[in-house]
Amino acid sequence: MSRKSLFLRMFAVTAAAVAVAAVGLTSPASAHGAVINPAYRAYSCWQRWGNDHLNPNMAYQDPMCYQAWQANPNAMWNWNGLYRNGVGGNHQAAVPNGTLCSGGHAEGGRYNALDAVGNWHATQISTNFTMTIFDQASHGADYFRVYVTRQGFNPTTQPLTWSALELVAQTGPRPASQWQQVPGGVQTTINVSAPGRSGRHIVYTIWQASHMDQAYYWCSDVIF
Repeated sequence: MSRKSLFLRMFAVTAAAVAVAAVGLTSPASAHGAVINPAYRAYSCWQRWGNDHLNPNMAYQDPMCYQAWQANPNAMWNWNGLYRNGVGGNHQAAVPNGTLCSGGHAEGGRYNALDAVGNWHATQISTNFTMTIFDQASHGADYFRVYVTRQGFNPTTQPLTWSALELVAQTGPRPASQWQQVPGGVQTTINVSAPGRSGRHIVYTIWQASHMDQAYYWCSDVIF
């Protein structure tokens, strides 16, 4: 096969993937949500590289996102689909240590690269911060639980475990009707306080949706 033919084939495959992703993100049947601030790993990678995901500079400018795009680009195109059904609130049993950022290898392992330990792009925040959750399908929430890693945990060298987390915020039910209307869906915010932290950390969020037994799991990399 000539180099020109190979290029044209690669371009066609990429274009088709983008088209499929676009349909997936706009279809109400497949629309879900995510933490968009501080952005969780897949959304953060999509936000920075979605329009430039074939740029070879990503490999050294943003190596953790690069390995995630290489492992499964659908994890970024479907940044709003990291969930598990039928967990029944037993999150620690469903999501083993070391797999928290992929939701326990959710969706057939689509998000496994999010568990990789390393220097992920991190958002700078204060120890009192506001989290924003976006939902394209108005699922509502039975509750949110927000955890932050304990001081001394190093997310650049250690896999995330439940014992490394401290629960710092929890909400009660939030019907979809109470969420703020924004372009493309609705959003809600959570005020979080994580005193005594400095440096690199992970904010871990669980969203228990209201429309069915569906739980979402998100790792947001931050610098306090």
